[in-house]
Amino acid sequence: MNPRKLTKAVVAAAAALTLSFSLAACGGDSGNGSSGDEEKITVGIKYDQPGVGLKTPDGTYTGFDVDVATYVAQQLGREPGDIEWKEAKSADRETMLERGDVDFIAASYSINDQREEKVDFAGPYLLAHQDVLIRADDNSITKPEDLNNKKLCSVTGSTSAQNVKDKIAPDAQLQEYGGYSECLTGLENGVIDAVTTDDAILAGYASQPEFEGKFKLGGFEMSNENYGIGVQEGSELKEQINDALEKMVADGSWDAAVKKNFGPAEYQNEPAPEVGVVVK
Repeated sequence: MNPRKLTKAVVAAAAALTLSFSLAACGGDSGNGSSGDEEKITVGIKYDQPGVGLKTPDGTYTGFDVDVATYVAQQLGREPGDIEWKEAKSADRETMLERGDVDFIAASYSINDQREEKVDFAGPYLLAHQDVLIRADDNSITKPEDLNNKKLCSVTGSTSAQNVKDKIAPDAQLQEYGGYSECLTGLENGVIDAVTTDDAILAGYASQPEFEGKFKLGGFEMSNENYGIGVQEGSELKEQINDALEKMVADGSWDAAVKKNFGPAEYQNEPAPEVGVVVK
């Protein structure tokens, strides 16, 4: 066995042993990702992605990821009021799981090989595609290659903009901001030419009342983004969450959540993906 595989095996065994003693439906000690309160479960989400994960001014949480996480938590024996939400910025997600700051993360978290070196994923629960958001009156970007020499914004920790530069538009001028809201402000003010991330996220922004009529989706399917729920490496929560996701699809709750959160933007979502199958 090579050193990497041996390390993962040891970590998985240790984590499973810890869970067997400290978790009863995921509510154990704070060192394994929970809040330390047996009645609580701690979940990482995005706070600034309308339609996906959003903390509203009145302190409530909305979005598809929020609905998925709430359903999963209920299947793990927790009511909505037992959920402690934490902001999971793109650059912080692996660290939050490794440190045990959260039980799981549902934050437009695309499964990829690099991330799987550090954490485990349940799911996927949504198949999105990388796209761009541009100003409604901008006719200069009609295909991905038109992003050459354009100022392209994404957020720190996301791979979206770099993927475009590496594979499609090598002369794109990458701009990294702390959050998508900042990218949208730059786009609105003409400082940025395009914002790139997953179509589900972009559709959520474009459908907001304050942005109505200002932006449009490019309609480019530049990648497959398999949204997964991140858990600490070796956590037995992975299988429990997978079971919950399968039930969510089977009982119609998944379709209802899609319609509720993406319907107003006329987002053409893919069917529910098969749990355990990552589309490359």
